[in-house]
Amino acid sequence: MKAIQFTEFGGPEVLKLVEIEKPKPKPNQVLIEIKAIGVNYADTARREGQYVVKTGLPFIPGAEIAGIVVEVGEDVRSVSVGMRVVTLIESKGYAEYAVAYEQSLIPIPDEVDFNTAVALPLQGLSAYHIIKTMGRMERGETILVHAAAGGVGTIAVQLAKLFGAGKVIATASTDEKLTLAKEMGADEVINYTLPDWEKQVLELTNGKGVDVALEMVGGEVFKKTLGCLATFGRLVIYGVASGEQSIMYPSSLMAKNQSVIGFFLPQIMRKPDLLQTSLVELLQYVGSGKLTLTIGGEYRLDQAALVHTLLQGRKTVGKLILVP
Repeated sequence: MKAIQFTEFGGPEVLKLVEIEKPKPKPNQVLIEIKAIGVNYADTARREGQYVVKTGLPFIPGAEIAGIVVEVGEDVRSVSVGMRVVTLIESKGYAEYAVAYEQSLIPIPDEVDFNTAVALPLQGLSAYHIIKTMGRMERGETILVHAAAGGVGTIAVQLAKLFGAGKVIATASTDEKLTLAKEMGADEVINYTLPDWEKQVLELTNGKGVDVALEMVGGEVFKKTLGCLATFGRLVIYGVASGEQSIMYPSSLMAKNQSVIGFFLPQIMRKPDLLQTSLVELLQYVGSGKLTLTIGGEYRLDQAALVHTLLQGRKTVGKLILVP
């Protein structure tokens, strides 16, 4: 089968199309013929050797896949050949086939296509658990969503409204992206490339600040976001897209009982019940039309390097998908 692999860390050019053996399902596993692959910032971090956990070489990236079950291993009971499924795996998703454990599979409803389904697991689950599990957003609270035109951002804006947010403030870097955030349901939008965007956040909250903030840029954006938190506010970090770390003085959180919380989706994946319940809920939102997924582009598997370049250049909106 064909797959995308890298044997050294570096830029998008290290991604190479290779021929490798098709995997065999072990007990409790199934073999999936992949129809759609989700592309994420985690994949670029893997490629650069900057991921949260160590990446061994050679490596086939890709954690988010949707497809058809074509073979089942021993002891598989709830899944049969021909089922349409979506799942998260540790790696090896940039390929024509992949294996996954039975317990991690979610059936795709008839009314949801492969591209839509694959846009949900990583970014949908991230948005869901950043807001609900880690951010503990309560009805009526104000939430700040950075990069609101991205894969996580477009879903987070909608989920915040579905979960009862009193006000959703969205930031993005261009007028086009701000318009998209508005279309997704944001109450207020701000261009975070402006030097005083944090002052606008405080003005929109009458100086109170926001109760929950979603932050994945790092550097100066993190520092300014921290300054936008209300008393008892929670800032959830789920990435460092800029590559810039920040220095924070923990004692500064004491005066207003504020929290800075880290989020790493694989930890949610280690809780199958929590993972499956939330993914089923997300698919129901999509199937009923309550949640709209923005597909930013569909590309061939051999265009993986181009897709990484576009993603890191912040020239896209919504979800980028590879199709074998």
